[in-house]
Amino acid sequence: MNSQPSAGGTLAATPMAAGRGGDTGAQEAQGAPGTPGTPGAPGAPGAPGDFRVWPGDPATFTTSRMQAIRHNFDRHPLMQLGELAQLAKRLHPHKQCRFIVPGATQTSEFDHQDTDVAGRSIDEVFERIEEPRSWIALYNVETDPVYRGFLAEVAATVRPLVEREQPGMYQVGGFIFISAPPSVTPFHIDRENNFWLQVRGRKVMSVFDHTDRDLVSAAARDNFILYGQNTRVKSDEYLSRARHFHVGPGDGVYFPSTSPHMTRCEPGSARPGDGVSISIGVVFYTEVTRRHAYVHALNDALRRRGFSPREPGESDGLDRLKALGGRALVWVGKTFKGYKPSASF
Repeated sequence: MNSQPSAGGTLAATPMAAGRGGDTGAQEAQGAPGTPGTPGAPGAPGAPGDFRVWPGDPATFTTSRMQAIRHNFDRHPLMQLGELAQLAKRLHPHKQCRFIVPGATQTSEFDHQDTDVAGRSIDEVFERIEEPRSWIALYNVETDPVYRGFLAEVAATVRPLVEREQPGMYQVGGFIFISAPPSVTPFHIDRENNFWLQVRGRKVMSVFDHTDRDLVSAAARDNFILYGQNTRVKSDEYLSRARHFHVGPGDGVYFPSTSPHMTRCEPGSARPGDGVSISIGVVFYTEVTRRHAYVHALNDALRRRGFSPREPGESDGLDRLKALGGRALVWVGKTFKGYKPSASF
């Protein structure tokens, strides 16, 4: 997850182009009694301390589309507010605590900064975290040794599901969002696949189809993979294309790379003494996302020459050939133009 442009040079200048859904409860992932996904059934957690993520039906899970999931990491000691406050204190000196710009809406730019707008310390931020519109995000928590182990624990539970379609999971990362209603995380896309887990409180996660080119154009998607420049919803009319997951502790959503998404915490979701929402995005790349990244690099070059190339994922054989050309372009950019590629490559 990265809403900031990639550092360093570019492969070439590319103009940005601004790039469907329904309501659902994440409870659909629980399954009926005696079915996979139901606590006590195969694929669901058993004894206390056995922390897992599981889909409603493991047989139909696919990495190519969004879907509701379940988990019990909300009970994990490292996901409790006190531990997260200590993590924030360790990350803050490294500018890995982010604070949203006041007045943000779901369709505004995803602007955030590394200092609290009121100049408060991390201790003060967490002391007042239940105040309305409080919002702090902890970025790249995998840099902390303790939470790197936590992310490995999460990844181990989903690896068998992921790698039957997309082998070679790598660069597992974590982004933790802590907020009090009313609050939002604006529309954006990420390079990684994402197992997004709600840990505390309630939230609405809105996810859009990653293949919707009216919402995010193919050119904008190429540009984002290469340079990290994010995109916005063109207008509020596109919000109806989202699938809305109403989630609480133990609920979650899986969505593929470049799926547009945004969240909101509504005032009615807060309860006395429990007014904080905590969620974590456990993100990762695979051999498939890497190959697609190289295809994006070649497609970007082809578009600048007037072509309309086929998108990654439309033809596996063509993707493998195009990835060779994209790999060469990225190498030239790194070697001669100062381009610093993301972990996508």
